Amino acid sequence: MVCAILKGEQMKTFMLLTANGPLVIITPHDSVSAPELLRELGAKGITKFVAYQIPLELARERYGGHYYVVEHDLDETDDLRVLDQDGARAFSLFRFNELGPPETYEATATD
Repeated sequence: MVCAILKGEQMKTFMLLTANGPLVIITPHDSVSAPELLRELGAKGITKFVAYQIPLELARERYGGHYYVVEHDLDETDDLRVLDQDGARAFSLFRFNELGPPETYEATATD
């Protein structure tokens, strides 16, 4: 698979509140409920979460150069990139009123 940023796709940023704490991901998928993204998250053991989209410019502002490095990582070939797995930092960088509406997901036995 070709790196999404090189294909010209607009990357999206989401904060996921998971059983192991908050993390921030970057993906070209428009929603965290995209089946391909759910499969990738499931492969990483993330099968239940509450997600909030982070406005692109706000995420770039708060993460600075680190956002650019993760977004343009030429070694990264999948459409799921972890921007921040330090839950305390991820959770403290954004206020809820800065984020999009919450979206929930919980895998079922048939997923």
